[in-house]
Amino acid sequence: MATNTMRTRLVMVGVFLGAIVALSLSVAFSWGGGVAGGGKVEESPEAKAAFHSNAGSCLNWLQPDASDIHVVPCAQPHLYEVTGVVNIADKYPAGVPAPSVDEWRDLAMARCTDGAQTYLGKQLDPFGKFTVSALRPGTDEWAGGDRDMRCVLQWAAPGGALQPVTGNAAGQSQSAVWEPGTCLALAGKTVGNPIDCAQPHAYEIVATIDLKTHFKDSYPAQKDQAAWLDTECNHDMQGYAGGVDLDAQKLILTWDLREQESWDAGSTLVNCEVGAKLPDNTGLAPVTGSIRQAAQDAPPASSAAPPPGGG
Repeated sequence: MATNTMRTRLVMVGVFLGAIVALSLSVAFSWGGGVAGGGKVEESPEAKAAFHSNAGSCLNWLQPDASDIHVVPCAQPHLYEVTGVVNIADKYPAGVPAPSVDEWRDLAMARCTDGAQTYLGKQLDPFGKFTVSALRPGTDEWAGGDRDMRCVLQWAAPGGALQPVTGNAAGQSQSAVWEPGTCLALAGKTVGNPIDCAQPHAYEIVATIDLKTHFKDSYPAQKDQAAWLDTECNHDMQGYAGGVDLDAQKLILTWDLREQESWDAGSTLVNCEVGAKLPDNTGLAPVTGSIRQAAQDAPPASSAAPPPGGG
């Protein structure tokens, strides 16, 4: 059955979540499992415009198969920001078969990273919020000799789900942080995509802290980051959900640490998060419900306690 699907044109490369976990996505978009009855899926004029957009364009879609991909103002939520157009005819001249998905990923990493840094006007944080990806020529375009690959920046959660970005990437922190109140799913024994906190999850984000407010001059060693964050995260966690007893609920408070490369790229924000360990310490255990609710449900402190200084 002859099929041509649009998601094969979007090449996803990899995702990171600060110091928590780094995952590599094995397959990019692939428009999926084919078209009923065979034949070819035609792209809309909006989709064609998106796949031929210039650097600085922002792209969005809502359908799982990306069939509604279109250009949007970067001030609106979007999933891709085009950083440049790279021609790969030097490696894949006319008549040569198209690269495999793995080869497309390698091409995107090799040919798009430097251009992304030029586009951003600063170093691309290798552990940061943004990662490189690409839009590749369609099957007919490839057969017709089109060898232009559009490099893009994306924000992908640890489980691979693309996250909407509002505003140009160059004007944002690359710190891989989440808004307090976000819960991240449990994927096996590690971290997945954002999920409702009422569902079993790996971590609940309780605070965002800027290391630069304390370490003003130079990159702090990770042991120094950890020592400071131990106090700061505990303080902010109580502000987020005062009265919660983590030990009683067998929960732990942890935090991100930043690498030198991230610091040099301006990524100084970190998250504090609450989770739980498996009894054998081999990974994360599922947590259900927000610690905010747990604090609300906690019994009030006893009024029978004697006042300070005795009675």
